[in-house]
Amino acid sequence: MTHQVHAFEPPERFVAGTVGPPGERTFFLQARGGGRLVSVALEKVQVSLLAEKLEELLSEAQRRFGVELPEPVAVVGDNDPLDTPVDEEFRVGTLGLAFDVDTATVVIEAIAVGEAEVEVELGEPDEDEDAEDEDEEPDEDLDRLRVRLTPEATRQFIERARRVVNAGRPPCPLCGQPLDPAGHLCPRHNGYHR
Repeated sequence: MTHQVHAFEPPERFVAGTVGPPGERTFFLQARGGGRLVSVALEKVQVSLLAEKLEELLSEAQRRFGVELPEPVAVVGDNDPLDTPVDEEFRVGTLGLAFDVDTATVVIEAIAVGEAEVEVELGEPDEDEDAEDEDEEPDEDLDRLRVRLTPEATRQFIERARRVVNAGRPPCPLCGQPLDPAGHLCPRHNGYHR
């Protein structure tokens, strides 16, 4: 089976966004450019970690390579909804990050969930537990979304990703679990409705 590499170097727009009401949101990374629109689904925690690791990558690039970084974005940038139609190309299993010193750009690669991830999720035993992994890289036969961003565009992506993650249900002040519009059963109140 052939795989697709959706490359946007650079994209016209690259954002994290959601579809659905709080508590039932589906998270997406969406890239647009050259008349193409690609949306890939991922988990909320992946979006949060991506923003965190991109921030670390920019700091490391500045420290090691002397890359000039823009100041954190104070003004709200792209706050528009995802472009439609939001058709999921694949579900992300692995995210890869790199900094290209030659072009001073950040490379983000979202790789589809492969059979290995499905086996782990299902809890099936590994038949070749004693065998060494042939390669540490994710399977080359998996679909990918590859995006190349400037440090400025990366900062804008980080800020939007953080806003999207934090825009969900507010946390309970006692236990930290998300509050539904109808409240929730708080363990700190011995199961009474809060």
